[in-house]
Amino acid sequence: MKKALVGVFIIGVISLFGVQCTFMDKREKQPQAWENPVPLDLEDILKRGYIRAIVDNSSTSYYIYRGRRMGYEFEMLKSLANTLGVRLHLIIKSDIQEAFTLLNKGTADIIAMNLEVSDTRRNMANFTAPLGQMGTVLVQRNDANAIKDFWELQDKVIHIRKDAIYKAQLEQIQEAYGIEFTIKEGKGDNESFIQQVVNKRIDYTVVDKIEAMVNTTYYDNLNINLEISPKSDVAWAVRKNAPALEEAINAWVEKSDQSGYIPTLHAKYFKNSKNSYFRNNSPFSSVAGNSISPFDDIIKKGSEDLGWDWRLLASLVYKESRFDTTAVSYAGAVGLLQLMPVTLERFGVANPNDPLESLMGGVNYLKYLDKFWRERIPESNERIKVILASYNIGHGHVEDAWKLALKYGGNPQNWESIARFLLLKNDPEFYKDPVVKSGYAKGHMAVNYVDDIMILYDSYRVLIDP
Repeated sequence: MKKALVGVFIIGVISLFGVQCTFMDKREKQPQAWENPVPLDLEDILKRGYIRAIVDNSSTSYYIYRGRRMGYEFEMLKSLANTLGVRLHLIIKSDIQEAFTLLNKGTADIIAMNLEVSDTRRNMANFTAPLGQMGTVLVQRNDANAIKDFWELQDKVIHIRKDAIYKAQLEQIQEAYGIEFTIKEGKGDNESFIQQVVNKRIDYTVVDKIEAMVNTTYYDNLNINLEISPKSDVAWAVRKNAPALEEAINAWVEKSDQSGYIPTLHAKYFKNSKNSYFRNNSPFSSVAGNSISPFDDIIKKGSEDLGWDWRLLASLVYKESRFDTTAVSYAGAVGLLQLMPVTLERFGVANPNDPLESLMGGVNYLKYLDKFWRERIPESNERIKVILASYNIGHGHVEDAWKLALKYGGNPQNWESIARFLLLKNDPEFYKDPVVKSGYAKGHMAVNYVDDIMILYDSYRVLIDP
Protein backbone atom coordinates (compact mmCIF):
# COMPACT_ATOMS: atom_id res chain seq x y z
CA MET A 1 0.00 0.00 0.00
CA LYS A 2 2.85 2.34 0.95
CA LYS A 3 4.56 1.69 -2.36
CA ALA A 4 1.35 2.45 -4.20
CA LEU A 5 0.94 5.74 -2.32
CA VAL A 6 4.57 6.73 -2.99
CA GLY A 7 4.06 5.97 -6.67
CA VAL A 8 0.92 8.08 -6.85
CA PHE A 9 2.76 10.91 -5.03
CA ILE A 10 5.70 10.82 -7.45
CA ILE A 11 3.38 10.78 -10.47
CA GLY A 12 1.50 13.74 -8.99
CA VAL A 13 4.72 15.72 -8.44
CA ILE A 14 5.96 14.98 -11.96
CA SER A 15 2.60 15.93 -13.42
CA LEU A 16 2.49 19.14 -11.41
CA PHE A 17 6.01 20.24 -12.32
CA GLY A 18 5.54 19.04 -15.89
CA VAL A 19 2.48 21.25 -16.22
CA GLN A 20 4.29 24.14 -14.58
CA CYS A 21 7.30 23.77 -16.87
CA THR A 22 5.07 23.63 -19.92
CA PHE A 23 3.25 26.73 -18.68
CA MET A 24 6.53 28.54 -18.04
CA ASP A 25 7.87 27.55 -21.47
CA LYS A 26 4.77 28.99 -23.08
CA ARG A 27 4.92 32.08 -20.91
CA GLU A 28 8.62 32.68 -21.63
CA LYS A 29 8.33 32.13 -25.36
CA GLN A 30 8.57 35.58 -26.90
CA PRO A 31 6.80 36.35 -30.18
CA GLN A 32 9.02 37.04 -33.15
CA ALA A 33 9.21 40.67 -34.27
CA TRP A 34 7.38 39.93 -37.53
CA GLU A 35 4.43 38.45 -35.64
CA ASN A 36 3.63 41.91 -34.31
CA PRO A 37 5.37 44.54 -36.48
CA VAL A 38 5.53 48.15 -35.33
CA PRO A 39 2.72 50.18 -36.92
CA LEU A 40 4.67 52.59 -39.11
CA ASP A 41 3.79 53.43 -42.71
CA LEU A 42 4.53 56.04 -45.37
CA GLU A 43 2.66 58.86 -43.63
CA ASP A 44 4.83 58.45 -40.54
CA ILE A 45 8.00 58.37 -42.65
CA LEU A 46 7.04 61.55 -44.53
CA LYS A 47 6.20 63.28 -41.26
CA ARG A 48 9.53 62.15 -39.78
CA GLY A 49 11.41 63.46 -42.81
CA TYR A 50 13.71 60.49 -43.49
CA ILE A 51 13.54 56.85 -44.54
CA ARG A 52 15.80 54.14 -43.07
CA ALA A 53 17.13 51.31 -45.19
CA ILE A 54 19.34 48.31 -44.40
CA VAL A 55 22.17 47.64 -46.86
CA ASP A 56 25.30 45.52 -47.13
CA ASN A 57 28.80 46.95 -47.27
CA SER A 58 29.82 45.38 -50.56
CA SER A 59 30.88 46.35 -54.06
CA THR A 60 27.34 45.73 -55.31
CA SER A 61 25.32 47.35 -52.51
CA TYR A 62 26.98 50.19 -50.62
CA TYR A 63 30.54 51.32 -49.99
CA ILE A 64 32.73 54.39 -49.57
CA TYR A 65 35.12 55.36 -52.38
CA ARG A 66 37.39 58.38 -51.86
CA GLY A 67 34.97 59.67 -49.27
CA ARG A 68 31.98 59.37 -51.57
CA ARG A 69 29.05 57.03 -50.91
CA MET A 70 28.48 54.65 -53.80
CA GLY A 71 26.72 51.39 -54.66
CA TYR A 72 23.85 50.00 -56.72
CA GLU A 73 21.42 49.78 -53.80
CA PHE A 74 22.58 53.12 -52.41
CA GLU A 75 21.93 55.03 -55.62
CA MET A 76 18.50 53.44 -56.04
CA LEU A 77 17.59 54.24 -52.44
CA LYS A 78 18.81 57.81 -52.89
CA SER A 79 16.57 58.18 -55.95
CA LEU A 80 13.61 56.72 -54.05
CA ALA A 81 14.19 59.07 -51.09
CA ASN A 82 14.33 62.07 -53.45
CA THR A 83 11.06 60.95 -55.07
CA LEU A 84 9.41 60.70 -51.65
CA GLY A 85 10.88 64.06 -50.59
CA VAL A 86 12.73 62.66 -47.57
CA ARG A 87 16.33 62.14 -46.53
CA LEU A 88 18.00 58.74 -46.60
CA HIS A 89 19.47 57.10 -43.51
CA LEU A 90 21.37 53.83 -43.96
CA ILE A 91 21.84 50.93 -41.56
CA ILE A 92 24.72 48.64 -42.51
CA LYS A 93 24.19 44.98 -41.69
CA SER A 94 25.25 41.63 -43.11
CA ASP A 95 23.06 39.45 -40.86
CA ILE A 96 19.84 38.84 -42.82
CA GLN A 97 17.84 37.52 -39.84
CA GLU A 98 18.78 40.58 -37.81
CA ALA A 99 17.73 42.76 -40.74
CA PHE A 100 14.20 41.30 -40.66
CA THR A 101 14.05 41.84 -36.90
CA LEU A 102 15.13 45.50 -37.23
CA LEU A 103 12.61 46.01 -40.02
CA ASN A 104 9.68 44.76 -37.97
CA LYS A 105 10.76 46.59 -34.83
CA GLY A 106 10.61 49.84 -36.79
CA THR A 107 14.35 50.51 -36.64
CA ALA A 108 14.40 50.26 -40.44
CA ASP A 109 11.76 50.77 -43.15
CA ILE A 110 13.30 48.80 -46.03
CA ILE A 111 15.69 45.88 -46.38
CA ALA A 112 17.55 46.70 -49.61
CA MET A 113 19.73 43.61 -49.98
CA ASN A 114 18.55 42.13 -53.31
CA LEU A 115 16.69 39.38 -51.51
CA GLU A 116 15.30 36.36 -53.29
CA VAL A 117 11.63 35.96 -52.44
CA SER A 118 10.75 32.75 -50.59
CA ASP A 119 7.79 31.44 -48.58
CA THR A 120 9.79 31.67 -45.35
CA ARG A 121 10.65 35.30 -45.99
CA ARG A 122 7.05 36.11 -46.95
CA ASN A 123 6.14 35.18 -43.37
CA MET A 124 8.48 37.88 -42.12
CA ALA A 125 7.76 40.73 -44.54
CA ASN A 126 6.15 41.83 -47.78
CA PHE A 127 8.20 42.26 -50.91
CA THR A 128 8.22 45.05 -53.45
CA ALA A 129 7.91 44.63 -57.19
CA PRO A 130 10.99 42.80 -58.54
CA LEU A 131 14.06 44.96 -59.01
CA GLY A 132 15.71 42.36 -61.21
CA GLN A 133 16.59 38.71 -61.33
CA MET A 134 19.42 36.83 -59.70
CA GLY A 135 20.80 33.32 -60.08
CA THR A 136 23.29 31.67 -57.75
CA VAL A 137 26.59 29.91 -58.45
CA LEU A 138 29.22 27.85 -56.69
CA VAL A 139 32.38 29.88 -56.14
CA GLN A 140 35.62 27.88 -56.10
CA ARG A 141 39.22 28.26 -57.15
CA ASN A 142 39.98 27.75 -60.79
CA ASP A 143 42.33 24.79 -60.67
CA ALA A 144 42.48 21.16 -61.75
CA ASN A 145 40.20 20.08 -58.88
CA ALA A 146 37.39 22.46 -59.77
CA ILE A 147 33.95 20.82 -59.51
CA LYS A 148 32.10 20.53 -62.82
CA ASP A 149 28.76 18.95 -61.78
CA PHE A 150 26.63 18.31 -58.71
CA TRP A 151 27.78 14.67 -58.28
CA GLU A 152 31.26 15.93 -57.41
CA LEU A 153 29.87 17.79 -54.39
CA GLN A 154 29.69 14.46 -52.51
CA ASP A 155 31.44 14.75 -49.11
CA LYS A 156 32.49 18.35 -49.73
CA VAL A 157 32.05 21.26 -47.30
CA ILE A 158 30.32 24.41 -48.56
CA HIS A 159 30.46 27.59 -46.47
CA ILE A 160 27.63 30.08 -46.97
CA ARG A 161 26.22 33.25 -45.52
CA LYS A 162 23.85 32.66 -42.59
CA ASP A 163 20.10 32.93 -43.29
CA ALA A 164 20.57 33.29 -47.04
CA ILE A 165 18.44 31.42 -49.57
CA TYR A 166 21.51 29.37 -50.54
CA LYS A 167 20.99 26.75 -47.83
CA ALA A 168 17.55 25.79 -49.17
CA GLN A 169 18.92 25.65 -52.72
CA LEU A 170 21.76 23.34 -51.68
CA GLU A 171 19.38 21.11 -49.71
CA GLN A 172 17.23 20.76 -52.83
CA ILE A 173 20.30 19.53 -54.72
CA GLN A 174 21.05 17.01 -51.97
CA GLU A 175 17.53 15.66 -52.14
CA ALA A 176 17.30 15.60 -55.93
CA TYR A 177 20.66 13.92 -56.49
CA GLY A 178 20.82 11.78 -53.36
CA ILE A 179 24.24 13.11 -52.42
CA GLU A 180 25.67 14.19 -49.08
CA PHE A 181 27.78 17.25 -48.41
CA THR A 182 28.14 19.60 -45.45
CA ILE A 183 26.60 23.06 -45.43
CA LYS A 184 28.16 25.44 -42.93
CA GLU A 185 26.53 28.80 -42.31
CA GLY A 186 28.53 31.71 -40.96
CA LYS A 187 28.35 35.44 -40.36
CA GLY A 188 29.51 37.91 -42.98
CA ASP A 189 28.53 39.19 -46.39
CA ASN A 190 28.99 37.34 -49.68
CA GLU A 191 32.24 39.09 -50.52
CA SER A 192 33.83 37.99 -47.25
CA PHE A 193 33.12 34.36 -48.22
CA ILE A 194 34.51 34.91 -51.72
CA GLN A 195 37.62 36.41 -50.15
CA GLN A 196 38.02 33.28 -48.01
CA VAL A 197 37.92 31.12 -51.15
CA VAL A 198 40.55 33.32 -52.78
CA ASN A 199 42.76 33.11 -49.68
CA LYS A 200 42.30 29.30 -49.49
CA ARG A 201 40.66 29.43 -46.07
CA ILE A 202 37.63 27.61 -47.51
CA ASP A 203 37.15 25.73 -50.77
CA TYR A 204 33.57 26.52 -51.75
CA THR A 205 30.84 29.08 -51.22
CA VAL A 206 27.61 30.05 -52.96
CA VAL A 207 26.70 33.63 -53.87
CA ASP A 208 24.56 35.60 -56.30
CA LYS A 209 25.78 35.12 -59.85
CA ILE A 210 26.15 38.81 -60.69
CA GLU A 211 28.11 39.45 -57.51
CA ALA A 212 30.32 36.49 -58.36
CA MET A 213 30.87 37.82 -61.89
CA VAL A 214 31.91 41.22 -60.52
CA ASN A 215 34.45 39.51 -58.26
CA THR A 216 35.95 37.52 -61.12
CA THR A 217 37.14 40.85 -62.51
CA TYR A 218 39.20 41.30 -59.33
CA TYR A 219 40.43 37.72 -58.91
CA ASP A 220 41.48 35.67 -61.93
CA ASN A 221 41.69 32.42 -59.93
CA LEU A 222 37.92 32.10 -59.38
CA ASN A 223 35.68 29.55 -61.06
CA ILE A 224 31.92 30.30 -61.08
CA ASN A 225 30.82 27.96 -63.85
CA LEU A 226 28.59 25.67 -61.78
CA GLU A 227 25.09 27.15 -61.46
CA ILE A 228 23.34 26.28 -58.22
CA SER A 229 20.00 27.89 -59.01
CA PRO A 230 18.62 29.57 -62.13
CA LYS A 231 17.48 33.19 -62.14
CA SER A 232 14.62 34.23 -59.89
CA ASP A 233 13.13 37.56 -58.82
CA VAL A 234 14.87 39.69 -56.23
CA ALA A 235 13.19 42.52 -54.35
CA TRP A 236 13.29 44.74 -51.29
CA ALA A 237 11.43 43.85 -48.09
CA VAL A 238 9.00 46.10 -46.18
CA ARG A 239 6.79 45.55 -43.15
CA LYS A 240 3.55 43.72 -43.79
CA ASN A 241 1.58 46.55 -42.22
CA ALA A 242 3.11 49.27 -44.46
CA PRO A 243 0.95 49.01 -47.63
CA ALA A 244 1.29 52.70 -48.54
CA LEU A 245 5.10 52.48 -48.44
CA GLU A 246 5.03 49.29 -50.51
CA GLU A 247 2.75 50.97 -53.07
CA ALA A 248 4.99 54.05 -53.27
CA ILE A 249 8.11 51.92 -53.81
CA ASN A 250 6.37 49.87 -56.49
CA ALA A 251 5.31 53.05 -58.30
CA TRP A 252 8.92 54.28 -58.17
CA VAL A 253 10.22 50.90 -59.45
CA GLU A 254 7.83 50.97 -62.41
CA LYS A 255 8.71 54.55 -63.32
CA SER A 256 12.47 53.99 -62.88
CA ASP A 257 12.37 50.84 -64.99
CA GLN A 258 10.42 52.48 -67.80
CA SER A 259 12.67 55.56 -67.82
CA GLY A 260 15.77 53.37 -68.10
CA TYR A 261 17.18 54.54 -64.77
CA ILE A 262 17.47 51.08 -63.19
CA PRO A 263 18.95 49.39 -66.32
CA THR A 264 21.50 52.22 -66.65
CA LEU A 265 22.46 51.94 -62.99
CA HIS A 266 22.73 48.16 -63.32
CA ALA A 267 25.14 48.58 -66.24
CA LYS A 268 27.22 51.08 -64.24
CA TYR A 269 27.86 48.65 -61.39
CA PHE A 270 27.66 45.22 -62.98
CA LYS A 271 28.72 45.56 -66.60
CA ASN A 272 31.58 48.05 -66.42
CA SER A 273 34.00 45.62 -64.83
CA LYS A 274 37.06 47.83 -65.36
CA ASN A 275 35.64 50.70 -63.31
CA SER A 276 34.32 48.31 -60.66
CA TYR A 277 37.74 46.69 -60.34
CA PHE A 278 39.46 50.05 -60.00
CA ARG A 279 37.03 51.35 -57.38
CA ASN A 280 36.89 48.23 -55.27
CA ASN A 281 40.61 47.51 -55.20
CA SER A 282 41.57 51.06 -54.29
CA PRO A 283 43.00 51.64 -50.80
CA PHE A 284 40.41 54.45 -50.63
CA SER A 285 37.54 51.98 -50.91
CA SER A 286 35.80 50.64 -47.79
CA VAL A 287 35.56 47.27 -49.53
CA ALA A 288 39.31 46.79 -49.99
CA GLY A 289 41.08 49.30 -47.77
CA ASN A 290 40.71 51.45 -44.70
CA SER A 291 41.48 54.93 -46.02
CA ILE A 292 39.08 57.71 -46.87
CA SER A 293 41.33 60.12 -48.74
CA PRO A 294 44.96 60.90 -49.58
CA PHE A 295 44.82 63.42 -46.71
CA ASP A 296 43.92 61.04 -43.88
CA ASP A 297 47.20 61.64 -42.04
CA ILE A 298 46.82 65.42 -41.84
CA ILE A 299 43.11 65.05 -41.04
CA LYS A 300 44.07 62.80 -38.12
CA LYS A 301 46.62 65.41 -36.98
CA GLY A 302 43.96 68.13 -37.15
CA SER A 303 41.36 66.03 -35.34
CA GLU A 304 43.78 65.36 -32.46
CA ASP A 305 44.25 69.10 -32.10
CA LEU A 306 40.49 69.61 -32.21
CA GLY A 307 39.51 66.63 -30.04
CA TRP A 308 37.21 65.11 -32.67
CA ASP A 309 36.98 61.66 -34.21
CA TRP A 310 39.09 62.02 -37.37
CA ARG A 311 36.31 60.45 -39.41
CA LEU A 312 33.98 63.27 -38.38
CA LEU A 313 36.51 65.86 -39.54
CA ALA A 314 36.95 63.87 -42.77
CA SER A 315 33.17 64.05 -43.28
CA LEU A 316 33.32 67.84 -42.98
CA VAL A 317 36.25 68.05 -45.41
CA TYR A 318 34.42 65.88 -47.94
CA LYS A 319 31.27 68.00 -47.62
CA GLU A 320 33.25 71.19 -48.14
CA SER A 321 35.71 70.31 -50.91
CA ARG A 322 35.41 66.61 -51.88
CA PHE A 323 39.12 66.49 -50.85
CA ASP A 324 40.05 68.83 -53.72
CA THR A 325 42.77 71.23 -52.54
CA THR A 326 42.11 73.57 -55.49
CA ALA A 327 38.33 73.78 -55.00
CA VAL A 328 36.88 77.33 -55.11
CA SER A 329 33.23 78.04 -54.27
CA TYR A 330 31.01 80.57 -56.04
CA ALA A 331 31.48 82.86 -53.01
CA GLY A 332 35.28 82.64 -53.16
CA ALA A 333 35.90 80.08 -50.41
CA VAL A 334 39.02 77.99 -51.04
CA GLY A 335 41.01 74.99 -49.83
CA LEU A 336 40.13 71.68 -48.20
CA LEU A 337 37.83 73.34 -45.67
CA GLN A 338 36.62 76.12 -48.00
CA LEU A 339 37.61 79.16 -45.96
CA MET A 340 36.72 82.70 -47.04
CA PRO A 341 39.62 85.18 -47.56
CA VAL A 342 38.85 87.06 -44.34
CA THR A 343 38.90 83.80 -42.35
CA LEU A 344 42.12 82.69 -44.05
CA GLU A 345 43.78 85.91 -42.95
CA ARG A 346 42.34 85.76 -39.43
CA PHE A 347 43.63 82.25 -38.83
CA GLY A 348 47.01 82.71 -40.50
CA VAL A 349 46.61 80.72 -43.73
CA ALA A 350 49.03 82.16 -46.31
CA ASN A 351 48.64 79.41 -48.93
CA PRO A 352 45.10 77.95 -49.00
CA ASN A 353 46.16 75.40 -51.64
CA ASP A 354 48.61 73.81 -49.22
CA PRO A 355 46.63 70.91 -47.73
CA LEU A 356 48.12 71.02 -44.24
CA GLU A 357 48.04 74.79 -43.92
CA SER A 358 44.48 74.99 -45.25
CA LEU A 359 43.25 72.21 -43.01
CA MET A 360 44.83 73.60 -39.86
CA GLY A 361 43.35 77.02 -40.64
CA GLY A 362 39.93 75.38 -40.71
CA VAL A 363 40.70 73.45 -37.52
CA ASN A 364 41.65 76.69 -35.76
CA TYR A 365 38.35 78.21 -36.86
CA LEU A 366 36.48 75.16 -35.54
CA LYS A 367 38.36 75.51 -32.22
CA TYR A 368 37.23 79.14 -32.06
CA LEU A 369 33.61 78.05 -32.61
CA ASP A 370 33.98 75.33 -29.97
CA LYS A 371 35.17 77.91 -27.46
CA PHE A 372 32.27 80.22 -28.41
CA TRP A 373 29.67 77.52 -27.68
CA ARG A 374 31.32 75.53 -24.89
CA GLU A 375 29.70 77.19 -21.88
CA ARG A 376 26.23 77.39 -23.48
CA ILE A 377 26.22 73.80 -24.75
CA PRO A 378 28.38 71.61 -22.45
CA GLU A 379 27.45 68.24 -24.03
CA SER A 380 30.00 67.61 -26.79
CA ASN A 381 27.78 65.69 -29.25
CA GLU A 382 25.14 68.43 -29.21
CA ARG A 383 27.82 71.14 -29.39
CA ILE A 384 29.48 69.55 -32.44
CA LYS A 385 26.24 69.86 -34.46
CA VAL A 386 25.90 73.51 -33.43
CA ILE A 387 29.54 74.11 -34.40
CA LEU A 388 28.93 72.55 -37.83
CA ALA A 389 25.87 74.74 -38.39
CA SER A 390 27.92 77.77 -37.32
CA TYR A 391 30.69 76.80 -39.74
CA ASN A 392 28.14 76.73 -42.55
CA ILE A 393 25.92 79.74 -41.90
CA GLY A 394 27.85 81.78 -39.35
CA HIS A 395 27.63 81.62 -35.60
CA GLY A 396 25.57 84.85 -35.48
CA HIS A 397 22.58 83.18 -37.14
CA VAL A 398 22.94 80.09 -34.96
CA GLU A 399 23.17 82.28 -31.87
CA ASP A 400 19.89 83.91 -32.92
CA ALA A 401 18.26 80.47 -33.07
CA TRP A 402 19.74 79.68 -29.65
CA LYS A 403 18.19 82.87 -28.23
CA LEU A 404 14.83 82.08 -29.81
CA ALA A 405 14.90 78.59 -28.27
CA LEU A 406 15.63 80.18 -24.89
CA LYS A 407 12.84 82.75 -25.30
CA TYR A 408 10.12 80.39 -26.56
CA GLY A 409 10.61 77.53 -24.14
CA GLY A 410 12.85 75.31 -26.27
CA ASN A 411 15.96 73.58 -24.97
CA PRO A 412 18.92 75.83 -25.87
CA GLN A 413 21.36 73.01 -25.10
CA ASN A 414 19.77 70.66 -27.63
CA TRP A 415 20.60 70.80 -31.36
CA GLU A 416 17.13 69.70 -32.46
CA SER A 417 15.57 72.59 -30.57
CA ILE A 418 18.07 75.09 -31.98
CA ALA A 419 17.59 73.64 -35.47
CA ARG A 420 13.80 74.12 -35.16
CA PHE A 421 14.27 77.85 -34.65
CA LEU A 422 17.03 78.07 -37.24
CA LEU A 423 14.47 76.76 -39.75
CA LEU A 424 12.15 79.60 -38.68
CA LYS A 425 14.68 82.33 -39.51
CA ASN A 426 13.07 82.79 -42.92
CA ASP A 427 9.80 83.79 -41.22
CA PRO A 428 9.43 87.56 -40.48
CA GLU A 429 7.70 86.75 -37.19
CA PHE A 430 10.98 85.24 -36.00
CA TYR A 431 13.80 86.98 -37.88
CA LYS A 432 12.34 90.35 -36.79
CA ASP A 433 12.06 89.23 -33.18
CA PRO A 434 13.87 91.67 -30.82
CA VAL A 435 16.35 88.97 -29.66
CA VAL A 436 17.50 88.34 -33.25
CA LYS A 437 20.58 90.33 -34.29
CA SER A 438 21.60 88.78 -37.64
CA GLY A 439 18.23 88.94 -39.41
CA TYR A 440 16.93 86.70 -42.18
CA ALA A 441 18.65 83.37 -42.96
CA LYS A 442 18.03 80.28 -45.06
CA GLY A 443 18.25 78.14 -41.98
CA HIS A 444 17.12 74.96 -43.73
CA MET A 445 20.41 74.92 -45.66
CA ALA A 446 22.43 74.83 -42.44
CA VAL A 447 20.19 72.15 -40.91
CA ASN A 448 20.53 69.98 -44.03
CA TYR A 449 24.29 70.65 -44.01
CA VAL A 450 24.59 69.24 -40.48
CA ASP A 451 22.41 66.25 -41.40
CA ASP A 452 24.55 65.52 -44.48
CA ILE A 453 27.75 65.51 -42.46
CA MET A 454 26.36 63.38 -39.62
CA ILE A 455 24.87 60.84 -42.05
CA LEU A 456 28.21 60.59 -43.86
CA TYR A 457 30.03 60.32 -40.53
CA ASP A 458 27.76 57.42 -39.51
CA SER A 459 28.90 55.54 -42.62
CA TYR A 460 32.57 56.40 -42.12
CA ARG A 461 32.32 55.29 -38.50
CA VAL A 462 30.86 51.90 -39.44
CA LEU A 463 33.01 51.18 -42.51
CA ILE A 464 36.37 52.75 -41.64
CA ASP A 465 38.41 51.74 -38.59
CA PRO A 466 39.37 54.52 -36.14
